[in-house]
Formats: sequence, structure tokens, C-alpha cells
Amino acid sequence: MKKAAVVILNWNGRKLLEEFLPSVTKYTATPDVGIVVADNGSTDDSIEFLQNNYPDVSLVLLPQNYGFADGYNRALQQVDAEYFVLLNSDVEVTENWLSPIVSYLDENRDVAAAQPKLLAQRDKAYFEYAGASGGYLDKYGYPFCRGRMFQTVEEDKGQYDTPTDVLWATGACLIIRSREFFDAGGFDASFFAHMEEIDLCWRLNCRGKRIVCLPSSVVYHVGGATLKKENPRKTYLNFRNNLLMLYKNLSQKDLKRTMIIRLILDYIAAFQFMLTGGYANGRAVIRAHKDFYNNRKMYRQARQENLSKTIVDVPRTIYKGSLLIAYYLKRIRLFSGLKGFI
Repeated sequence: MKKAAVVILNWNGRKLLEEFLPSVTKYTATPDVGIVVADNGSTDDSIEFLQNNYPDVSLVLLPQNYGFADGYNRALQQVDAEYFVLLNSDVEVTENWLSPIVSYLDENRDVAAAQPKLLAQRDKAYFEYAGASGGYLDKYGYPFCRGRMFQTVEEDKGQYDTPTDVLWATGACLIIRSREFFDAGGFDASFFAHMEEIDLCWRLNCRGKRIVCLPSSVVYHVGGATLKKENPRKTYLNFRNNLLMLYKNLSQKDLKRTMIIRLILDYIAAFQFMLTGGYANGRAVIRAHKDFYNNRKMYRQARQENLSKTIVDVPRTIYKGSLLIAYYLKRIRLFSGLKGFI
């Protein structure tokens, strides 16, 4: 068994592999760390490129595109390592990026997963939207990060360089104990992509495990390389998966009220999309709610299992206020403005 395995999920990403895999092989070349590319049924020349140029990189070949969530679930069943390092194909790593995190996990057995500081690969002075310096949720399920609130992304000036507990670690670079990944059930395959890592990390938090961000490790992420931010498919997945995540993980006393408020807020968001010409995105939000409520009964067993294993009803890494109120009414644009939080 390897100490760690860096597993890159690929789907028709030959250009990304060509650009970013060199940094991974250069800065991750130790005998106890393996590098694996799990291919999600690509139809481009990704596999031929890897076989010709990176013969030392292991390949896991999946027969079709299972999406991010189930693609990783299936691939990781074929990887033998103490720690899984789930790394997006559009991430540039840096010297000594992995060893501080592995050492921290070795020394802190109550920590299930971790992430490095995530900066923007195209503008390295700024945090990257998808994870920044660690992720959180507000009480209505809106995700935000140290360094990113809604569309406001901060310049990295070292203001969030302290290690800290977080609710979720970014799927762009998630380091997790293999045992914890499987014990928690892995990613929810029905999510396909988007928010599956938040759902998994929320489960782990509720089961008394810690998730941390260790900013001494730094990687650079392009972001949006598969689906652009304004893509209606991405809008649909984000809204639907967020509702599923809330339903599966919220305590019984918070569920009904939270879902009613989210119904109102999400329809306001759909209306806002349409007012600004984003008709397809507005329809995607409405379809996300329709599909969630039509299929909610399929997730009752998952919810019951989560509640039965919960020892922490509301993790302290969930912001007890409303991010919408803080951001739009109180005009708080920076994570540091959320006084008393973490």
C-alpha cells in the first residue's frame, strides 16, 4: 500500500493533462506516493498521450463517463493507499505541496480530510473561487470560503494563512483518508458533479470528524474548465444538489423551515436570472426544484442513515446567520467581516 495516491479524474482532457500533469510529476515524485489518472471513458487521445509520455503514471480505465462523483467512487475502489489525493486535471501544484498535509494527517488522527490553499492559476495573486482557503456553509446551505463570498474573490495577502477547521474541503484538491472515504459511503453518485465534496464533508463533520485547511501548502486552480459558470447544466446541478445535500444532512428540527426558505430564495434567484436575460438558467433553477421534490423519497434511507450516525447536530463550521443578509444587506464582502465566526 502506498502512503498516498494522487488521483486525477480525466474526461477528454488531453490539453489539461499536457499543461498541468508536468507539475504533478515534478513535485510529487516520491516512492511512497503514486500518481494515477482515472479516465472517465474519454473519446479523445488522452490515454494514448499518457501511455506515450507518462509511462510511470498508473491508469484506471472506466468504460463511460460516470461524472465526478461516481467516477471517483469507482476509480478509488481500484487504488490502494492510506490517503487519497483527489486532484482536478486543471490544477498546478507547487514544490512541497503534499508532504505538509500528509504529515498533519499522520499527527492528527481525528482529522479525516484536508485541503491546501487554492489560488487562481490565471491570476495567482487571488484566491480561486472553488475552495480558496477553506469552505463553509451558512444556515440555509449557501457555500462560501475564507477568501470568497458569492462573487467577491479576495486578493491573497496572507490574511488566511492560519490552519483552521472548515466544513468542507474543495474537490479540486481534496486529501482524505481512504478508510474515512469508504466508511462514509464515498460521494453520492446521483450528484454527478458539483457539491458532492460538501455533502461528504458535512457527513464527516456530523460524525465527529474534522476537516481542515492547511495554507502552508499552495496549489493553483484554473476552475470552470469543464462547465463554465453560466452554463445552465451547472446551474441545475448546483441548485438540485444543494437541495439534496440539505435534505440528507439537516437535523430534523431545522429541515422544514430551511427548505421553505430555500424554496422562496431559489425562486427569487430564478426570477433574477430571467430579468437579466438568463432564461435558460432561470428554467434550470425551477427544474432543479421540481426534480428534487419528485425524487426526494429516494433519499429517505440516506437521510435516516446520516441521522443515525450523527453525533454533532450542527457543526460549528456552519455559519449560524444568513450569508445573503450579511452580503447584500450588511454589505459584508470579506470573510473576515463575519465577526465571531471560526
